[in-house]
Amino acid sequence: MGKLFVSVLIDTYNHERFIEEAIVSVLEQDFPASDREILVVDDGSTDRTPEIVRKFEPHVRLLRKENGGQASAFNAGIPECRGEIIAFLDGDDWWAPAKLARVVETMRADAGIGMVGHGIVESFNDGRNKVVALDKPERLRLNTARASQVFRLHRAYLGTSRLILRAEIARKILPIPEELVFEADEYLFTVAGVLSEFVILKDVLTHYRIHGGNLFLAANRESNALRRKQRVLASLFRALDRGLRANGAPEEVTDCVLEIVGAEAEQLRLTLDGGAPWETYHVERTIYRIQHADAAWRQRVFRQVTTIPALLLPPRWFYAARSWLASQPLYKKARNEFLPAPGFTKIETHKHVQE
Repeated sequence: MGKLFVSVLIDTYNHERFIEEAIVSVLEQDFPASDREILVVDDGSTDRTPEIVRKFEPHVRLLRKENGGQASAFNAGIPECRGEIIAFLDGDDWWAPAKLARVVETMRADAGIGMVGHGIVESFNDGRNKVVALDKPERLRLNTARASQVFRLHRAYLGTSRLILRAEIARKILPIPEELVFEADEYLFTVAGVLSEFVILKDVLTHYRIHGGNLFLAANRESNALRRKQRVLASLFRALDRGLRANGAPEEVTDCVLEIVGAEAEQLRLTLDGGAPWETYHVERTIYRIQHADAAWRQRVFRQVTTIPALLLPPRWFYAARSWLASQPLYKKARNEFLPAPGFTKIETHKHVQE
């Protein structure tokens, strides 16, 4: 294949502290400026975000819209992209300098690849960094149960600031259901995985900023945000059920993908609204089975013992107690020293990816 023109689509909302760094990280890519465009979709910011973006014109196009959330930003921005490839970036994250060159070369070398993801650096406000990446690259398509089992453990490598899609695939998926004020990226990359093969590189190419304004992570602290997160996850479950089936996903794929999304939504519902103790026990067993199927026997026994109270306590009591215990310094120290949490399940796909 010859050259590929790239549209960089930055979605942003009230990111005045971060948007300049995001844009500069694109402008400073080791990639020809003539082969890319930058489109910023401002989702109704009420701070100085649009003013800051305009400083970069004409190198950047600004599209302003009323606030509606991530799905509405994607629905507005994707049709405006002129490139054959769309690279997504959240307005509070930033890229490593080699990002575009690496992912575009991967797609240029193989027309059968419709989507690319990769590793990230989680960057915290206190200066700490944590690398999250695969040991080796993966090539998948959501057409078998086995591929779906791998995919649901690797969703973190396909989120917005690490997602690259061929434009024709992105347009096939539109419109994204607009109740997905966040998690629209998960709808997009999950349905895209049914429509084409995709690669997850082991390269670490995005800095994912962890901060209090992050719509997804903030839900871990505030009940209102947690309620919103639960509603969005429930909406994602319903939207994926429709979207996967409408795009020809096999039944076993749909069931496998929905199992983890549904369990996460149920876990939040039980935390907020309560329910029957057996529901808590079932949800906790399901999530652990999916994420840690090959945990060591000591870790499995420990998990089984600590889950028994779920059969005895109201769900809200159980989750409150678990949250309190996890915050205690002595408990955290003991876990780290004597019984660290297991890693994610390893599933071989038998697909070779040239590095």
